[in-house]
Amino acid sequence: MGIDLQLHADRPHWPSRRSKRKPTLIRQSYQHGEALAQLIAKLPVNNSGKLWTVDPYNDTVFNEQVAEAALREIPDLLDRCADDAQVEAVQDLTAYLKDCATTPGSYLIFIGD
Repeated sequence: MGIDLQLHADRPHWPSRRSKRKPTLIRQSYQHGEALAQLIAKLPVNNSGKLWTVDPYNDTVFNEQVAEAALREIPDLLDRCADDAQVEAVQDLTAYLKDCATTPGSYLIFIGD
């Protein structure tokens, strides 16, 4: 189980040879997937947050507004960290959420596997 992160400049699409649209991927992270999945899977299910909606087994998409709202959950997520790997995963997630929140029209994709 792991969650990879992808930041896209526009609504993501997976181009085919006939597509005229340009790729939207800005950057991606695969290095903290397992630690991030462990943390997010343990979040309590509620209606007030955004990060609990991330599915460690499927893809989840946040737009810039959802990413901005999810940033408020980072202090609680840091408090739940059990080791340095999880702290690094949250720091990586924080950077992606901030970039998404400050890039108009962007999307952050959590790729669960």
